[in-house]
Amino acid sequence: MHVLVLGAGQLARMMSLAGAPLNIEISAYDVDSGNIVHPLTQSVIGNGLHNAIERADVITAEFEHIAHDILAICQQSGKFLPSADAIKAGGDRRLEKALLDKAGVRNANYYVITSRQDFDDAIEHVGLPMVLKSALGGYDGKGQWRLKQRDQIEAIWHEMEQCIAATDTQAIVAEEFVTFDREVSLVGARGKDGSVAVYPLAENVHTNGVLTLSTAIADTELQQQAKQMFTAVANSLEYVGVLALEFFDVDGTLLVNEIAPRVHNSGHWTQQGAETCQFENHLRAVCGLPLGSTKLIRSTAMINILGEDTLPPQVLAIGGCHIHWYGKEKRAGRKMGHINVCGDYNGELQRKLCQLAQILDKHAFPAVHEFAANFSE
Repeated sequence: MHVLVLGAGQLARMMSLAGAPLNIEISAYDVDSGNIVHPLTQSVIGNGLHNAIERADVITAEFEHIAHDILAICQQSGKFLPSADAIKAGGDRRLEKALLDKAGVRNANYYVITSRQDFDDAIEHVGLPMVLKSALGGYDGKGQWRLKQRDQIEAIWHEMEQCIAATDTQAIVAEEFVTFDREVSLVGARGKDGSVAVYPLAENVHTNGVLTLSTAIADTELQQQAKQMFTAVANSLEYVGVLALEFFDVDGTLLVNEIAPRVHNSGHWTQQGAETCQFENHLRAVCGLPLGSTKLIRSTAMINILGEDTLPPQVLAIGGCHIHWYGKEKRAGRKMGHINVCGDYNGELQRKLCQLAQILDKHAFPAVHEFAANFSE
């Protein structure tokens, strides 16, 4: 079985590693260069989308922001999963919101802005404070504004107007500001036969809008809510593959914040913490194979490595610590890899996170140090 992945980053890399034991070959299409590359070595093994499609049995994607003409070609081949519509919904907040409404799942009150009049109407409809997000592009905290007071309106509109004018298809989605207890996410898979398997919820910590720490949690009530909403969204899209839903936990009630139609950063913990990792389950789903067990096999957390290309070797001296590098060139703030840390039970995992705080740089790994400080109180 040969799977072509649109995108040649770390998610394609980890799909390749997960696919090898199943004899699933992975190649990656670099949407910027048009090259077909090996996802591990990044060596060029071909060129051109049509050539890549011809060789593939299945086509999938590792990210949402893909040109619509590329998606159309892949969809026309009859090989593309989950679907062009699913990828578009993950890359356009207007489509995402419409999907959530159609699926009947709770999300923040919103308003779409393409003009100054829309902005004024949004302020009245949504109210202050509000969060404003570009409909296209923008992630890891980029392309977003917070409007707290009316004296900020003109300055923020000036920036938003420039963003809207940048392309003919851009808009801003205004959302009510949700006061939440924590952010959680659910990663799950839906097979070709409609079967659904979801992983335990993960509690996520973000620093400056970027995920820094994700920990698998056990919460029966929230898990049930999350699975119901996951199933509603996945069935609405007739989805095939791994899908992630990000939530706000508001006093025990979940609101969907965003969806990601792909394997997801907050699911990397499944490589060591679950019986079948998210990358293998995505491949199983799109290749028409039975889904693997999503059972938690040990307490696990994932730590993002941002802007660092080395780690103290003492990290590997801690039992249950696994480093996953992405083979990227170092750049400030860039996701360079992640650490999965495991324990036989929650207390052991917590102690290992505290051990890591004594080893890892405070500025590079703020969430780990914050956890350790709170744990010791």
